[in-house]
Amino acid sequence: MKNTPFKKTQLATSMALLMGSSIALSTHAQETESVAPVEGEVEVIQVSGIRGSMIRSMDLKRSSNGVVDAISAEELGKFPDTNLAEALQRITGVTISRSNGEGSQITVRGFGPDFNLITLNGRQMPGTGFTRSFDLANLSAEGVSTLELHKTARAENPSGGLGATVNIITMKPLAQPGQNATISVKGIHDTSNEEGDDVTPEIAGVYTNTFADDMFGFGVSFSHQERDFQQQSANIQGWQRQLNDALPDLDPSKVVDNRTKITDAAFFPKDMNYGISDVQRERQNGQVTFQFRPIDAFTATVDYTASRATTGTNAVGWGIWNNFGANINAYELDENGTAVYADISGDDGSFTASRNTTRVDARSLGVNFDWMINDDWHVSLDYHDSYNKIDNGYDDGLGSAGQIILGSNQLKSKVYDYREGDIPQVFVNWNNGTNEILPSEIDSNFSQFIYSPGRSDIEQLQLDGTWYNSAFDIPLVKIDFGYARTEQSLSGFTAWSGLRGGPGFNPSFTEIFPDSMFTRNDTSGFLDAFSSGGANMNPGYYYTFDFDEALARQLQFITADVVGEANAYSIDPYFMGAPSVSNVEETTDSIYVQSEWDFEIGDYYVQINAGLRYEETEVPSSAEVLVPIQVNWVAASEWITDFEAEPQLQDFTGEYDILLPMFDIKVDVTDDIVARFSWGKSITRAPIGLLQGGLSFTGSPKIGARTATAGNTSLLPFESSNLDLSFEWYYDEASYASIGLFRKSVENYIITSARDRQFEGLRDIYQGPRWNEAVAALEGAGVQATDSAIYDYFVENGYADENGVVEPNADDPLITWRTRQPDNSSTPRTVEGVEIAVQHTFGDTGFGFGANATLVDGDVTYDPYYFGDEEVNPLVGISDSANFQVFYEKEGLSVKVTYAWRSDYVVGIGQAQGSSDNPATQFDTFGQVDASINYDVNENLTVFLEGVNINDETERGYGRFEEQFLFARQYGPRYTLGARYTF
Repeated sequence: MKNTPFKKTQLATSMALLMGSSIALSTHAQETESVAPVEGEVEVIQVSGIRGSMIRSMDLKRSSNGVVDAISAEELGKFPDTNLAEALQRITGVTISRSNGEGSQITVRGFGPDFNLITLNGRQMPGTGFTRSFDLANLSAEGVSTLELHKTARAENPSGGLGATVNIITMKPLAQPGQNATISVKGIHDTSNEEGDDVTPEIAGVYTNTFADDMFGFGVSFSHQERDFQQQSANIQGWQRQLNDALPDLDPSKVVDNRTKITDAAFFPKDMNYGISDVQRERQNGQVTFQFRPIDAFTATVDYTASRATTGTNAVGWGIWNNFGANINAYELDENGTAVYADISGDDGSFTASRNTTRVDARSLGVNFDWMINDDWHVSLDYHDSYNKIDNGYDDGLGSAGQIILGSNQLKSKVYDYREGDIPQVFVNWNNGTNEILPSEIDSNFSQFIYSPGRSDIEQLQLDGTWYNSAFDIPLVKIDFGYARTEQSLSGFTAWSGLRGGPGFNPSFTEIFPDSMFTRNDTSGFLDAFSSGGANMNPGYYYTFDFDEALARQLQFITADVVGEANAYSIDPYFMGAPSVSNVEETTDSIYVQSEWDFEIGDYYVQINAGLRYEETEVPSSAEVLVPIQVNWVAASEWITDFEAEPQLQDFTGEYDILLPMFDIKVDVTDDIVARFSWGKSITRAPIGLLQGGLSFTGSPKIGARTATAGNTSLLPFESSNLDLSFEWYYDEASYASIGLFRKSVENYIITSARDRQFEGLRDIYQGPRWNEAVAALEGAGVQATDSAIYDYFVENGYADENGVVEPNADDPLITWRTRQPDNSSTPRTVEGVEIAVQHTFGDTGFGFGANATLVDGDVTYDPYYFGDEEVNPLVGISDSANFQVFYEKEGLSVKVTYAWRSDYVVGIGQAQGSSDNPATQFDTFGQVDASINYDVNENLTVFLEGVNINDETERGYGRFEEQFLFARQYGPRYTLGARYTF
């Protein structure tokens, strides 16, 4: 092997320290784990604890090609993080999205979960369910040696990480000879918990051992965590845009119009609801690893990784539902046309009970053969078969996710008020003359049951080789090359029961629910972390009821004999017929070559990496598409699409090839300063949902939300040309400062275009001859023409059948559907930003701190004032972020306090009940404080206390504008007390 001249810089010293510490920090998990000893050149002193892990992570960053950040095992253990997503948020440029108060998915440099690739020991992992995005909340830190984040392109890495590639490196027994074991036990107290256990357990352990003079290695890791908690929330499902001609002509005294920026339309909330969810979550992780090394140059590894996360939720809710037009009695609009006050007649107020148990299972079986044939040749063969599936059918009584809605339409009006406070208030003027409904007046509205499993599978074979240059006296160090075949399949469907139980309070079933079934509660303690929450809320009460009792009573009394077969109560999610099924397969063949060059120019040590990756991908897709027959009006606020009994099978195919070059330069400017420049191309494949063929119609096409979507199997991947320039100053053993500039120019950016379409045979009752007749008759009688009054007119005049279902007539106009289809844009989109990081330890005092910030900008931000035909397609997740940590570690005591901050960002485009202009869902600024205290009782035993969200941060979201409230969520802090024993 060629011996390239190498200066003994601080880098050399750091690398020697790494070798002596017996910690495997290779940037490629398949590389040989054996490390040759360094004889007599550098005195090796092993540094442990937070400081030691910071040194190892810092040295990996320094020694890597391109821009790489890492967190090592000990840091993972001493952060108060419950999963790998929360650990990754400590890295510069990484922010996380949260689910149930825990970190779930990552955004890197403004690119959201779908743009980042997760690999396990260099193997591409399947997304969670029917997605490309991997849910890191389901993985604990036990058994993980290092988390690596590759921000720049590498020809040798699997493609897909346009934002970044995260490589999870697990512990290997032969990398740590002898017997090593750690077990930890924790008690978790979630302050939000009300219904579950106040303290829940977590137990985890890692064991590795080697045998027969380190010829054989065995390792096992496991963890089991239980968490019981409560989420409190206020929600609006969507905002409806009403053009001026759709607004009623009201007395000027009932209108306050402050519009200055948007003057041709107004925005009203489709609903307003509040909820309490009691959640029980269990998570199990495990990995078993076997290794065989008959000679130093050859290692065979077999590993099996499994995870399971089960989440059970019982939820209650209460709220109102709105329709507009003639229903509006009074309103106040702000400068953007958002209703901050609205008095609206019609429709209903309701109380809800929901139940759901969802399980996520992931498995990965891998086999790796690593052979150093001689000094010049190294090969590695790796195979894995992995899957990730999600299933919401694990409720024993339902086999689906169930929702029961009870309430009443016996009201005069509802008043929405968001002129003060941080949570909207609601007043309901009931027909009983008060703002509170009586238990005897609560009726059946509707129930629905949904079963929507999804699965992602990946089978991958990778052959990698390295040739080390000992033949030619040139600066070439080595050439890496390889071939990979990746077969990915994704499938999913949604079965929906429809709205069961004679929706819309017609006929009435108040008599089947005794008063004793309902419990009245006040709102003291509800959302009390918000200024307008708690006892200050309106409504200041809500009713709860037992899910099983309400279910049993409706099954007993709301039968086909009473309401007809179409409206009979049923918990069958297949009641409406066979679901539409989607299947997408991707087969990718790739080859790559990558070279490394080392040389000196004057006093500067220079390292260059250049490579090229070529890929061919084929995307066949089949879809069982439901064919619509007609849209029926079944209640004042409920419309249902009637589909043919048998879905139609449709097949589509797309294919593409792509060339991905990369180029890295690293220069040791001085012994302490490293400069880097990187250029390369990376891709992210189109979201799975957009690749599905066929045209899909919404099953509940309410007025203003009649939508259809079409997929496109010919979508090309997002293709980014990336530039990085960074400077790193390693000025002390565990201290450094860095600044990096990056720019990503994304071609083939996927946009969604929308246009109005009509389909022969699909006719619209709305504004048809009978509708217009009803409006004229009601207005002529001096009655407000609300949707409830119009529906009652239809029933009274025989336009509805005996079950209250109104079917379209041949003289009704065709329905106008807002139809969306994705395509690739010819206009590149650009994202650029700066990353700043500093890590500092104060000599031998034990004190230290770390801080980093990422500022991101680009031309893919959301424009709330755009209402053109081409839908707004911003980069989901783009935001600024910062992380801060201070710590003290000395004489067995370590204390760490961290703060993670993220600016507001777009979660996605579209709202569940938003209007057809497809408004955004945005997440407000968020900042969370976590802390941990560890004390080493002796060399083997450590006790610790951890606190997560100790500042009781809340979550808030909004639509086009901050005044368009969408959600507020409250979880509360949680604390963990535990012990860790190592032997």
